[in-house]
Amino acid sequence: MKKKKISRRDFLGSAAAAAAFTIVPRHVLGGSGNTPPSEKLNIAGIGVGGRGSGDISGVSSENIVALCDVDWKHAAGTFRRYPKARQYHDFRKMLDKEDKNIDAVVVATPDHIHAPASMAAMKRGKHVYCEKPLTHSVYEARQMAEAARKYKVATQMGNQGQASEQARLLSEYIWDGAIGPVREVHVWTDRPLRGLSSVYWPQGVERPKETPPVPDTLDWDLWLGPAPNRPYHPAYVPFKWRGWWDFGTGALGDIGCHAMSPVFKALKLGAPASVEAVSTLVNKETYPVASAVHYQFPARGDMPPVKLTWYDGGMRPPRPDELENDRQMGTNGALFIGDKGKMLGGRLIPEARMKEYKKPPKTLPRSPGHHQEWIDACKGGKPAGSNFPDHAGPLAEAVLLGNVALRPELKEKMNRAKLLWDGPNLKITNVPEANKFLHYEYREGWTL
Repeated sequence: MKKKKISRRDFLGSAAAAAAFTIVPRHVLGGSGNTPPSEKLNIAGIGVGGRGSGDISGVSSENIVALCDVDWKHAAGTFRRYPKARQYHDFRKMLDKEDKNIDAVVVATPDHIHAPASMAAMKRGKHVYCEKPLTHSVYEARQMAEAARKYKVATQMGNQGQASEQARLLSEYIWDGAIGPVREVHVWTDRPLRGLSSVYWPQGVERPKETPPVPDTLDWDLWLGPAPNRPYHPAYVPFKWRGWWDFGTGALGDIGCHAMSPVFKALKLGAPASVEAVSTLVNKETYPVASAVHYQFPARGDMPPVKLTWYDGGMRPPRPDELENDRQMGTNGALFIGDKGKMLGGRLIPEARMKEYKKPPKTLPRSPGHHQEWIDACKGGKPAGSNFPDHAGPLAEAVLLGNVALRPELKEKMNRAKLLWDGPNLKITNVPEANKFLHYEYREGWTL
């Protein structure tokens, strides 16, 4: 048979017709909760100034389609970097309007907005990346973990160090028996202090009495969100909110989910059995300048009970005898004490012991990067290392329980008893009045 010659015009027309039948629309293959690995996510940001700017940069390999912030001056730099992204003040309006356009949401607001924003997104089937300490209250942490499981969305908390090589090496040394069974851990930070002469944010202070006008670029009512109403003051924004009970979670909330994450993974910790705290002067407005929180964790399998002590405000444990005289403990650190030795900053001490110990085999998979873990999970990959149900939720519950023990309203009780914790039932069993501090009543118009 004689072959018919096909013109370029006929060929292109046939190809276009075939494509019309073979290309499946995005909403069929992808969209919320089911994005193909080869397709870029459409991501929205909630709270995109400060740390939020870094998080958006961390996922900028995808499509940044919408940005929301209550302070457009603080968020201006991020708005400029993503000029095609639609801009909003109210995350609720953004989620309503952009519902069909976004697959995932990055939340990096002040702590008291984390849960309302993340829950609103998860209920719409959106994947969520939320900054540490995940939530403002213990109850919210449990609800976030349960919601992630219920709505089958990919999640990640912003404790970036969990993806590091150092965190994996720590677990591998501990599991190899490098220091024997671990019975005691000390974790510390200098925050809210910044060295000995300044602070990152104020704590141990009272509420300001002045009522200056709200800047034109800030929606103060939206910034307050579910928190009790109070007049605007620059003592709270853009970053000084962390030290206030109504908005932040203090030094423990700021650093605890970073520093305790490798401890939880290496020692396979879950809910603590008890918690007690001591501190400098504390009031009903702000966290104390310095505190120490003592957690007791029960035995897990063949691992013995563990006492974990947290220190902030420049407090820290005694210097270990094994540490060389010319080495510093550091303003932030973690000390593991086992039956056969000690580890400081992920290294056996003294350094001679580290050099003589044979490096254990790599038994843990390495991370492609903290933000990339979440992106991969959103596209059907394995759960991210700090996903809400398996790690971030339980970790945040324990961390924030320490703040309950610091409440000034419980000071007299805490002088007589530690708080006994029933993790499965989310309940303090021996001081009933402490349970009201596991959560707080949202301002009218706000829900979880």
